[in-house]
Amino acid sequence: QVQLVESGGGLVQPGGSLRLSCAASGFTFSRYFMHWYRQAPGKEREYVATITGAGDGTNYADSVKGRFTISRDNTKNTMYLQMNSLKPEDTAVYYCHAPQIKTGWTSPPMNYWGQGTQVTVSS
Repeated sequence: QVQLVESGGGLVQPGGSLRLSCAASGFTFSRYFMHWYRQAPGKEREYVATITGAGDGTNYADSVKGRFTISRDNTKNTMYLQMNSLKPEDTAVYYCHAPQIKTGWTSPPMNYWGQGTQVTVSS
């Protein structure tokens, strides 16, 4: 029922920009904090950014602070990650994460992840 679908990844040169999207369905999107994570080849998945349910609060990993902007449009059930001034170190699969989601009054909270979208920063 719950679905998270990332899109917008691709190949970009250093210094370039990309905007990732995460389309969510199957839960009351506006009630929940949402997050972006990323995973580079051979490395552990790492935290990137958080946005509050109403979109009025954000948090970023130090590695992306000042370059990335997380946002959401609750009318479209979509979260975004605007990535500017991209560096080769940003190369990774980027994942949308929705933690502790309840889809019913008696349902247990569950964690959901999208399938990921590949971002490659290379000249």
